[in-house]
Amino acid sequence: MAVISGDGVFSHVFIGAADVDASARFYDAALGALGINNLGPFGSGWILYGRDKPAFIIAKPGNGEAPSSNGATIGFAAKTTDEVDAFHAAGLANGGTDEGAPGPRSHLPGAYAAYLRDPAGNKVCTYTFTE
Repeated sequence: MAVISGDGVFSHVFIGAADVDASARFYDAALGALGINNLGPFGSGWILYGRDKPAFIIAKPGNGEAPSSNGATIGFAAKTTDEVDAFHAAGLANGGTDEGAPGPRSHLPGAYAAYLRDPAGNKVCTYTFTE
């Protein structure tokens, strides 16, 4: 079984959004369900998220081009299946679209996950393990 721990290999993840305000509403709700907080704006139009330090950032792309992430997925850790369900419901209620309803995933034993597209079209998910 795959083990997902709190010791990550990334310092942060940065994604582009054409409408930062719409994306912030989505992430405030969806990530809030996982205990991940909006840590406020930074600079010109950046929004920082994390539990105790910035780890996830949304902003307009610096090069001025349209954001695109087709083929990429960002996964957030959930503590319980209830958090996965809440993430999915909150995301849908705040401009997200369904990419995979909450439930078990056969490709990983004990995995319970949900997938969404944020308002900018980025694919995000949350996983917890029940075994």
